[in-house]
Amino acid sequence: MSEGRIVIEETEEEVPAANGPEDAPGPTPAPKSPPRWWQLLGRDRVAAAGAVVLAVVLLVALFGRLLIGDRAQRQDLDASLRAPSLSDGFYGLLGTDVLGRSVLARLIDAAGTTLSVAVPAVLCSLVIGSAIGLWAGYHGGRRESVAMRVADVILSFPSLLIAVVVLYVFSPSALNIVLILAVARIPVYLRTSRAEAAELRSRLFVDAARTFGTPSRQIIHRHILPIALPTLLTVATLDFCFVMLTESSLSFLGIGIQPPDVSWGLMVAQGRQYLQTAWWITVLPGLAIVLTTVSATVLAAWARIATDPAQRWRLTLPRKRRGASAAVPPEMIP
Repeated sequence: MSEGRIVIEETEEEVPAANGPEDAPGPTPAPKSPPRWWQLLGRDRVAAAGAVVLAVVLLVALFGRLLIGDRAQRQDLDASLRAPSLSDGFYGLLGTDVLGRSVLARLIDAAGTTLSVAVPAVLCSLVIGSAIGLWAGYHGGRRESVAMRVADVILSFPSLLIAVVVLYVFSPSALNIVLILAVARIPVYLRTSRAEAAELRSRLFVDAARTFGTPSRQIIHRHILPIALPTLLTVATLDFCFVMLTESSLSFLGIGIQPPDVSWGLMVAQGRQYLQTAWWITVLPGLAIVLTTVSATVLAAWARIATDPAQRWRLTLPRKRRGASAAVPPEMIP
């Protein structure tokens, strides 16, 4: 009996110690806020490098002409076809063309011309195509059929061929190139936004908004557009590369940007006959086109993952764990 009492007493003494203030659970830690987009971009070196390249190109296109003045058109026949060197000053860093004009200054001037064609064309086709596609996909029926048939008719003709024919009939200019490329690329956004709206119109939150009498325009603007916008922006980033390459191709063929204006494609066309003796006239603008398009493609791939809540967690992993080994989120791994 005495032994039993001793055991009971020891047990009773241990209970308050276990429930004392020292062993009490601490406050629940606050959940971590999701990383910002710039934090996710900083963890991906390739995408960050692409963003830096695009930012530099954009800044050069916006402010470069204010710094170089008329250097891009200034001729000096005594300095014709000089190779890149540091002895000729800053503007001789990338050499000169056959008329003695600075290739560096012309690259800066051409960046503004190229982006002034590509960016408006992409924005116009994005806005018009997305608006028609969301409207047709949400309402369905005959409206959707008519919109899709119009898109099929435009897509049945190659956009480059349409641009060649139209610019051959009318005078080649930057405005005509923007209009032609914008119309030719509208079906891309129309089909994408139509598919997104057709899938979202049967969701529960859309049915609830429709039940409460919300107008169709507000449902599309408040509920469908925010979900479809990341996909549309990703498509627009990729389409920017296509439009820029198309403009360069038209300028190379001689029916795009016309002198005295200059674009990267026009610089490649003007320097192709001096490729063996003055490679920098053609190679450097071609390299600018390649770097810009590759950077935009890489950034579009990163943006597609960063804007998808189901895939964003991949960007938070260390670089060694990305790829096939990271098939499921870390919290689901046993």
